[in-house]
Amino acid sequence: MNLQDDKSLTPANTALATTSRMSDNAAENAAENTSEKTAPKAPRSKHKSETHSNIVPTANAVASITELTNRLSEYLSAADLKQVKEAYRFSDEMHLGQVRKSGEPYISHPIAVAEICAEWKLDVQAIMAALLHDVMEDQDVKKEELIERFGAPVAALVDGLSKLEKIEFQSHIEAQAENFRKMLLAMARDVRVILVKLADRLHNMRTLGVMSPEKQRRIASETMEVYVPIAHRLGLNNIYRELQDLSFAHIYPLRYRTLSKAIKAARGNRREVVNKIMASVKATLAEAGLEAQVDGREKTLYGIYCKMRDKQLSFSQVLDIYGFRIVVDNFQNSYYALGTLHALYKPMPGKFKDYIAIPKSNGYQSLHTTLIGPYGTPVEFQIRTQEMHRVAESGVAAHWLYKNEEGSLTDLQQRTHAWLQSLLDIQKQTGDSAEFLEHVKVDLFPDSVYVFTPKSKIFALPRGATALDFAYNIHTDIGDQAIATRINNEPVPLRTELKNGDIVEIITSPNSRPTPNWLTYVRTGKARSAIRHYLRTINLNESTELGKQLLAQALVSLHLNPDLPESLVDKLLNESSANTLEEIHTDIGIGKRMAALVARHILDLVENDSPSIPFQHIGDEKHNKPDPVIIYGSEGVSVQLSPCCLPIPGDSIVGQLKRDQGLVVHSSDCTNAKRMQVKEPDRWIDVTWGEDLNRRFDCRISVIVNNERGALARIAAEIGEADANISHVNMEDGESKDMTKIHFTIQVDGRVHLARIIRNVKHLNGVSKIHREYSN
Repeated sequence: MNLQDDKSLTPANTALATTSRMSDNAAENAAENTSEKTAPKAPRSKHKSETHSNIVPTANAVASITELTNRLSEYLSAADLKQVKEAYRFSDEMHLGQVRKSGEPYISHPIAVAEICAEWKLDVQAIMAALLHDVMEDQDVKKEELIERFGAPVAALVDGLSKLEKIEFQSHIEAQAENFRKMLLAMARDVRVILVKLADRLHNMRTLGVMSPEKQRRIASETMEVYVPIAHRLGLNNIYRELQDLSFAHIYPLRYRTLSKAIKAARGNRREVVNKIMASVKATLAEAGLEAQVDGREKTLYGIYCKMRDKQLSFSQVLDIYGFRIVVDNFQNSYYALGTLHALYKPMPGKFKDYIAIPKSNGYQSLHTTLIGPYGTPVEFQIRTQEMHRVAESGVAAHWLYKNEEGSLTDLQQRTHAWLQSLLDIQKQTGDSAEFLEHVKVDLFPDSVYVFTPKSKIFALPRGATALDFAYNIHTDIGDQAIATRINNEPVPLRTELKNGDIVEIITSPNSRPTPNWLTYVRTGKARSAIRHYLRTINLNESTELGKQLLAQALVSLHLNPDLPESLVDKLLNESSANTLEEIHTDIGIGKRMAALVARHILDLVENDSPSIPFQHIGDEKHNKPDPVIIYGSEGVSVQLSPCCLPIPGDSIVGQLKRDQGLVVHSSDCTNAKRMQVKEPDRWIDVTWGEDLNRRFDCRISVIVNNERGALARIAAEIGEADANISHVNMEDGESKDMTKIHFTIQVDGRVHLARIIRNVKHLNGVSKIHREYSN
């Protein structure tokens, strides 16, 4: 058996999508419907009839809360239990007569969700919300009624959950992104919302078998894409692993069954090895005087599947299917146990990770080591304390974020709180839901690197993060004013990628400001949203004026009068989610909207809805070409000269509209531009140089000279004599040992000025060749 295909389940490759309804009581066409219901009696909600099936309740289907109350009595008071029972009675009354598609009374679902929450020992308010989570959406119970019966905190939780359930599924990416944004922001306000929602989803997945195969696959895919990464980010490893395997079983049932059979067969074949390792480890730890709990564990089916797929292995080649967990009584004994194991079996080089000293971003702590066991089999060991084990299994649910005062937050709680707060910060700085989704996506799939400040404070950042990401992670102002960085006391560019263990120092200047180029090398959502926010708010007038010019140009090309009447503007604003025409101009100027598409939309409005609106004919359409945009080179951040070709006045130029970067100008013969024009032809427009340009433009030249004293000085003097400024010089060996290649970046007035410099330098003694240089 060899699984080498299908990357669709790799979290980093999935497009995060949200779904139609986030509980199992959705309508027939809802994307997440997992528990269709019927109600013989008249529904309280006017929408109720849409959610009914034709299933008749079974005669002996009974739902009881005995098991739930037994579990809750372990940690809740008698007064709390009384409130829980009251919530149950109300929910049972509201759902009376409804059944799930399996034929069970519908109330069994809220009870099951509450039981999962009770396993995490959630507080009485969360348990009550779990029991009541469907009544507002399903029975049209008002929030005011819940406040009166159960108090404001419970009503707020149920209201938050109900708002999530009102999300309508659409295939359009903007709608999906908006749905996902709503869910994350609800979680940011109160983490209990997502904990109850995860419990809801887990029970739905456990009972998914009654749905049609098509719905099973759809719901399982949504679970893998949305809920699995959230569970992982919050450190809920038990539910994370279970949701992964359940999703895998419904997305690829044949692969799941085949792999499951192979695992069962392997258990018998490898039982002797596992038993031998278990006995040896227990005996060795006992001899060392260590009291430890040793458990053998099997990797999840989905984890094995991913390893086979990603590394193109057959099942027989996956050797480390089994691992062992060792739980000791204190921190010091974790390392003592590690040394004892390394004395028993030889460790594999490069396979040791200390997540105790440097915890994962979701709070996980353990020592990981892979040893060569009997018969040469690699075996993974995880070593941790009881407290670390509790956090490893239950994550943020193991410590109560909302029960503690700010000053008593644990390290895990502080990190989780900071992440949830960052969602709100990103929301404030983000222009739309798609952008918000883009920023958050990276944070949900953390493959972290751990770096330090000069004062030894540790930060976890996504793999691929740069020094500039680090600056923004400390504070937005630090990022905005960053000019340079030192990594391990060595000066390096801000775009340098960080590695585990780097000591990073950021150098700032109050005069430094973000540039559009920064967006090309930041990795984190926080940095990207902060840079885009700055670029949107600075030089808005420039972007607005550019957008106005581009839209007018596009309208003329469609024979429309650029002066739009007020009635047409109102129709355009109603259909474009913009507040003003100026906002549309600004969006065009920064590349967020395409002028051609906006103009086409206006033409549709003219032809279909408003035939009386002025319509301008300007000759034959096929010969009607809009005037090019005039470039002066001093427009600011809304117009940039591309660093790959550094166009100068006199060059033939073209313009590219890039999202959140405005207009980027290339030379017409730039190979980068030609390649990108093929990929996105709609984003390119005609541009031309203006008259009376009053600034200098960067240009690169390369000079090959003889290796002789004073050559660089003579060339530099000649460039200065030609009234040009040298902004950068570097040298490298030429094609022979007698030659040197010198690269200059110089500032010139235009193409004629450059030609004069090249001509003068070319005639100097010792100069073999000179030409203009491009970085294509």
